[in-house]
Amino acid sequence: QVQLQESGPFLVKPSQTLTLTCTVSGESIETKYYFWNWIRQSPGKGFEWMGAIAYSGSTYYSPSFNSRTSISRDTSKNQFTLELNVVTPEDTASYYCARGGVVVNVGGMDYWGQGTQVTVSS
Repeated sequence: QVQLQESGPFLVKPSQTLTLTCTVSGESIETKYYFWNWIRQSPGKGFEWMGAIAYSGSTYYSPSFNSRTSISRDTSKNQFTLELNVVTPEDTASYYCARGGVVVNVGGMDYWGQGTQVTVSS
């Protein structure tokens, strides 16, 4: 069984960097041909795909986030990490990690973490 678990802070101050980690069990994040994604959700905007890191280590970002987002991985821990820089209250959302394929399709991603609620506030 493939399982994903997000971890990180629940509260971040404006202008700081949000760092979230997704720990994957049941499958190596280096397994062809999977992509490991970050998605966030808010009542106003719904689900937004932020970016992904492929089995090869290549990264891909949504144009909406590529200016201040970085995704990396630690294969020894089977983890991948999201960094979102210079956060504002508009970044308050539930953040999810999920497994997908080469085509970005949020609705088709088969394994999801439970999500973590992050609030940006001073």
